[in-house]
Amino acid sequence: MKAEKLREQSNEELQKQEKELKAELFNLRFQTVTGQIGNPNRIGECRKDIARIKTILRQRELGLAE
Repeated sequence: MKAEKLREQSNEELQKQEKELKAELFNLRFQTVTGQIGNPNRIGECRKDIARIKTILRQRELGLAE
């Protein structure tokens, strides 16, 4: 997901999306352990999306957002 697209969303939407991504990441890790994962690259994508969301929320908190 692009950071530009994330910056257009409100804080509440970002927090909701972060929660959903964390749940998806948990499920992907569970699938990895059981050997049922379809796309192992999705784990990295989820982690990076979570990091992007946290970065944007932190920037807004500090008043660094443009």
